[in-house]
Formats: sequence, C-alpha cells, structure tokens
Amino acid sequence: MDQEYDVIVLGTGLKECILSGLLSVDGLKVLHMDRNDYYGGESSSLNLVQLYKRFKGNETPPESLGLSKEYNVDMIPKFMMANGTLVRVLIHANVTKYLNFKAVDGSFVYNKGKIYKVPATDVEALTSTLMGLFEKRRARKFFIYVQDYDESDPKSHEGLDLNKVTAREVISKYGLDDSTVEFIGHALALHRDDSYLDKPAMDTIKRMKVYAESLARFQSGSPYIYPLYGLGELPQAFARLSAVYGGTYMLNKPECKVELNESGKVYGVTSDGETARAQKIVCDPSYLPDKVKKVGRVARAICILSHPIPDTNKSHSVQIILPQNQLGRKSDMYVFCCSYAHNVAPKGKYIAIVSTEAETDNPQVELKPGMDLLGTVDETFFDIYDRFEPVNNPLEDNCFVSSSYDATTHFESTVTDVVAMYSKITGKELDLTVDLSAASAAAEQS
Repeated sequence: MDQEYDVIVLGTGLKECILSGLLSVDGLKVLHMDRNDYYGGESSSLNLVQLYKRFKGNETPPESLGLSKEYNVDMIPKFMMANGTLVRVLIHANVTKYLNFKAVDGSFVYNKGKIYKVPATDVEALTSTLMGLFEKRRARKFFIYVQDYDESDPKSHEGLDLNKVTAREVISKYGLDDSTVEFIGHALALHRDDSYLDKPAMDTIKRMKVYAESLARFQSGSPYIYPLYGLGELPQAFARLSAVYGGTYMLNKPECKVELNESGKVYGVTSDGETARAQKIVCDPSYLPDKVKKVGRVARAICILSHPIPDTNKSHSVQIILPQNQLGRKSDMYVFCCSYAHNVAPKGKYIAIVSTEAETDNPQVELKPGMDLLGTVDETFFDIYDRFEPVNNPLEDNCFVSSSYDATTHFESTVTDVVAMYSKITGKELDLTVDLSAASAAAEQS
C-alpha cells in the first residue's frame, strides 16, 4: 500500500464508485478503499437477514417472507431515466456490459388523495384523468411546444428566449392550472421545490424533453429503467471497470485516516500503519466529518408487500411522487416499488420504500400519506439518516467530498453531484455524447 497514486477514493458508495471508474478510464492511477468488508457503503443492497439485523436486531425473519438470499433491498433506491445523465455515464464508462436493465412499469403522481399516471406527451395529456377537458387541451399545446422545441432552431422558440424568460412566464403563456403546473414541475421535470418557477425556463424544458424521450425509448409505462438484482450491482460494475484500467481496490481497511500537511493540503491516507500517498482524495462525508455540515434528515419506511401497490395497474415496479403542496409540506414525498420481476424479492413479493425529507421530530408520522397508498404491508422497517454537504474548498485542500443521498427515488440529483465533482477533480467537462442504444432494457414481464 505504500505507493503513490493520482487519486485515493474512500468509500464504495455509488458516487464514489462511479468517480473511481471514470478517473481510471481517464488513465489516472486510483486506489479505492473502504472500511467496510462489502461494496456499496450507504447505497448497499441487503438480503432479508441483513435487513432484519440492521433494523430489528436479533429478530428472525418469518418463513412467510421467503428465502433471505432472494432479497436485494436497496438502501438508497433510485430509478434511472432511460435517456438520463446516469445512463450516459454508464455508457461512457462502458459498464453497461456488466448490467442487465429492465424497464419500470409505471410513473405516477399524487393529487387530492388519488394517484394518476404522469402524462408526458400531447397524446397522454388528452387521455389523462388528472385534468378536465379544457385543461387537457391547454396542456396538450404546452407539451407540443416542449416536444418541438429545438435549441438550434429559432422557429421552434415561439419568440421565447428560454435562457432569459422564467419557467413561470412560459407556463403562464399556456394558462395552465396550478395542479397541472405542480405535476409538470415535480413529477415530470423532477424539481424538488418550486424555486424553478422563477429561474430561466431552459432547464425545465430540457428536463421535460429527457422525460418524454426516455418514456418513448422502451415503450413501457414510465421513463425509468432499473438493474436486475437492484442497484447493488452498480458499485461492483464500476469496481470491475476500475480494475480493468489498473485501479486497486481494498475492502475492510480500518480507520482510513486522511493525512493533511501543514498548509492543510492532503498528501495521503493511512490505514494499518501504512500510508498511501496521493495529491487528491475523493470520499463520502463519513471519512471527513470536519469538512461537512448537516443539512437535513431523510426519513424512510422499507416495506415488504405480497401485492402490487393498489391503483397502479398492477405494476411490478413503480414510482409515485407526492408533491409537497398536496401534503402541506416543504418537501415532496416519494414511493419506490420493485418486485420479483427485477429479482429483488422472492416470487410474489414486492419491496416498497417511502421516503421524504424529515421536517418534524416525528418522521414516522410524516411518512403516513405515502404509507397509506401501499395497502396491506407484511413487514415495515423505519429508518432515518442525516444528510451532509461539504463545506470545504477542494481547490485549497484537494479533498473532494460527495453530498449525502437525498430522499428522491430517481437518480437525477445524485448524478448531477457526480458530474460536478468530476469536473472539479479533473478540471474538464465529462463528455456525455454517447450512443444511447448501448443500454437496452427488457420490457416488464408479469
């Protein structure tokens, strides 16, 4: 271990593994270490015995839940947008050959106590029960504008400079109701609050286009895909990639103390009395607690069901977004569901996870609106974890710390952090012009 590396990566969470892989592909000499004896860190996947051990101590899982080894329960469950940035990163790094994806059945939004399929195209707008007749027509016109918008073709702009006009101004041109704006902003463009309304509209329009293009990609009921056997496959795929390019992996390394010189710059990492030297460190917040601040808490309920979530067309896999204003909250709530169809549970079993940013001292109660959508639940595991963000300046100390995972059940915010970190570490933009057909996904089979 007493060697010189370009970068040392600490922790094998999804963000760290993606960065390790990308940096290795770039030709950097990477050492990747983890204090745990398993891959994944906070974003690991657990079997049933591990799930009980983590959340219920010495309790033994009942036989009715099936074989432990057939469970792959993701601790940070997130779907991938089929044409989204993460899929582009996977293709760029050529790790899709290690993964098998399956399309996700449904994408729903919560409105006035009920759930509805998220309409994303002009055709879906006309058939959606989420809107009245006249609102459907207005939404259809807006969706056609979004679909036809081409940044390089001024004719498609309808006189609007989306880098200057706000999302609110564009939407008001079409006279859309507040509830329509709500599902467009939160369930289609995947914004986490309403601040986007007063920012340039370009970002929102691009997000909507990615959603619609992803939806069209596999002709399933949602724009999302998900790996068979869950996300636990992802860190291992990037570990393989890094190894192919000469990266070194070391699990079960105690302490992993980051060493700083007198001027506060990193020069290496010490473990087991040996120091590996490097000019740059990449890590999750747990390795450098004095360089992060707590910014919130995520509450979640991990539930095992014996049926699909009601009113989702018997979907084996689904995302439901509960917009904050529907719940009188400051943050959205998310429901993630996957099943034996994605090989994450035994035959006939479903894993549903409800998550949100905790806003009170009683987060279990906060999760009730999402829990109420699930129907009968066989078993529930409640959890809450602190969310951290870096406060250091990596240009001064060369410590590149990732942010904790948020409550969302999609990857868009997570991969934004990864791409931004890559640019800071390397000083260059990540080229994501790739052939998207390199990632295929089988359609869902009942």
